[in-house]
Amino acid sequence: MTVEKGEDSSSGQTPEESPKKDGPAQIAPDLTVIQFIKVFPKVLLRTLRHPIFLLVVLSQVCLSSMVAGMATFLPKFLERQFSVTASYANMLIGCLSIPSAILGIIVGGILVKRLHLGPMHCSALCLLGALSCLLLSLPLFFMGCSTHQIIGISHQPRAQPGLELLGCTKPCSCPSDDFNPVCDPSTRVEYLTPCHAGCTQRAGTEALDKSKVFYTNCTCVEGGGPVPAGSCDSACSHLVLPFMLLVSLSAAMSSVTHTPSFMLILRGVKKEDKTLAVGIQFMLLRVLAWMPSPVIHGSAIDTTCMHWAQSCGRRAVCRYYDHDLFRNRFIGLQFFFKTGTLACFALILAILRQQDKEERTKVVTCPGLQQQPLVSEPEKKPEDSRV
Repeated sequence: MTVEKGEDSSSGQTPEESPKKDGPAQIAPDLTVIQFIKVFPKVLLRTLRHPIFLLVVLSQVCLSSMVAGMATFLPKFLERQFSVTASYANMLIGCLSIPSAILGIIVGGILVKRLHLGPMHCSALCLLGALSCLLLSLPLFFMGCSTHQIIGISHQPRAQPGLELLGCTKPCSCPSDDFNPVCDPSTRVEYLTPCHAGCTQRAGTEALDKSKVFYTNCTCVEGGGPVPAGSCDSACSHLVLPFMLLVSLSAAMSSVTHTPSFMLILRGVKKEDKTLAVGIQFMLLRVLAWMPSPVIHGSAIDTTCMHWAQSCGRRAVCRYYDHDLFRNRFIGLQFFFKTGTLACFALILAILRQQDKEERTKVVTCPGLQQQPLVSEPEKKPEDSRV
């Protein structure tokens, strides 16, 4: 009967007392839009001051920044690093990375449901997934090749001595703005134009290969050619599949944290603040992750350009990248965001353990307060279950 008295007392509140509650779930039906706007900052600050909510949102911001950068620039990275076509790069991403991420989300949801994971176990699962994702990204730093030698541009990393001393381009006065690369397959040296290779004649396509254009009488090429038109292929083309497998496994491990981190938000904030907390979460993800992350990745990639094309006297498209810098800065940004995710989940686990330790301390220091409900509990159990 105690529960019924509580219900009567709660239902007997006057209309003037009921709007004093802070939660938007209780006050929203009775408030106008202007009154709700006045209450909103108070509830927003209370939600943002919650440590678990704030750390979970920061971890998801780091993960979303990583995903936004990968989704925007991973096809370009595969094209430049492994000399694959744009269609093949996008096919690899669609067939490997996206299904792996979906599978990781499903596995995370199954683990939370079947194992009945509480907040502490959810944070431990998130920490394990973030750590696995971080470890799988370490080999990516070493899966790639340096930029091959290119004749006709000023900045060339690890240039081979002697190629600049041939002097074949000086008499020709080859224009630096033209871009029609040819490749010497025997030495893997690329020339910006046939003029830079000293070529004076274009061979007929039917004489050698109908699918390619060849140039002959090239004074800068050993033997005089012929050399095919087009850039030199990467020496690391065979590493594209192992690279994508590691990226897919890393995406799966990071996606495992999706459902348990969402449960940390729902179980951490107050009942009346859950709806607003979810809205704030998605707002912060778009403002702090999906909007600035492509700009950050794009700016970092632009710093690795070796040769820019000029259009009307202004910088247009990057023709050549320093592959080592490109790989280190692109994967380094991913590694940075994954480290931030790991740090946030580690702090969440530490806070939850501290809270659990404080609760156990209260139970030990105040045994009388814990034993008192046990005496009257048998009379209240049937009504509590019914309610």
